[in-house]
Amino acid sequence: MQPISEFVQGEIADGIATITLNRPDKLNAMTRDMAAGMITLVNNFDANDEVRAIIITGAGRAFCAGADLNASDTRFSAAVDGRDQSNPILPDGSTDWTHDDVRDFGGRIALRLFDCLKPLIVAINGPAAGMGVTMSLPADFRLASGTSKFVLPFVRRGIVPESASSWFLPRLVGISRALDWTLTGRTIDSNEALASGLVRSLHEPADLIPAARALAREIAEQAAPVSVALTRQLMWRMLGADHPMEAHKIESRGVFARSKSRDIREGVASFLEKRPPRFTDRPSSDMPSFYPWWPDRDYD
Repeated sequence: MQPISEFVQGEIADGIATITLNRPDKLNAMTRDMAAGMITLVNNFDANDEVRAIIITGAGRAFCAGADLNASDTRFSAAVDGRDQSNPILPDGSTDWTHDDVRDFGGRIALRLFDCLKPLIVAINGPAAGMGVTMSLPADFRLASGTSKFVLPFVRRGIVPESASSWFLPRLVGISRALDWTLTGRTIDSNEALASGLVRSLHEPADLIPAARALAREIAEQAAPVSVALTRQLMWRMLGADHPMEAHKIESRGVFARSKSRDIREGVASFLEKRPPRFTDRPSSDMPSFYPWWPDRDYD
């Protein structure tokens, strides 16, 4: 285990990294410290070429109960207690909406996961509420226990959705369903989550992590890491493109760059020889020169 945070643990086994929210007595409710620990682990795993996929799960009977409303480092506890929330103020006395302190820490997690070069699998091992749902949305796969339940209770708490979920959720489940879930704040059972496409598959509790690892191994053993990294970014970022020409331009660059790589020779050879591929290009050193192709943004 990597001692990043007392309540967030990371490990690597057989090329698969696992991040575990480890605060089971609090149903893994999130704090700013836990968010920082998650981001540090993702940074480390993303930079490690030995890591081919990342699994995120929770310890105990819940995945994540959302932001900890009792933690001293959240705005929720300050608001409930009536304490000064250290609002960033401009000289004229108005709120500085661009100040770093305004940003929600769930959004920092979501944006880091969005930028990840490795495939992300969230194994939802039990109830997920608020941030427990929204921080999973940038993942490529969500697998869930049949005992899991989901709730987006923001309007029932007097706040609004966070973790960039107003961007991710409608893209995953459609705007009508996203509005249903966020405006009512009702509980969504595992079957509805599966039918909506929020989760990929349901599993018995004991089978959840093995299923997540099997999916991770399938990618790790069969897919070229650089191609995986590029494909993941293509799929997510083209959701915001205003014309298919944007996808055509970037895909053309990707096909052209990859056609000159060692990986394509290995991919074809392994197919013809009917053997597992042994890809050697690595995201840390072999991404094409046009990457990244989007304007710089301040995600940190």
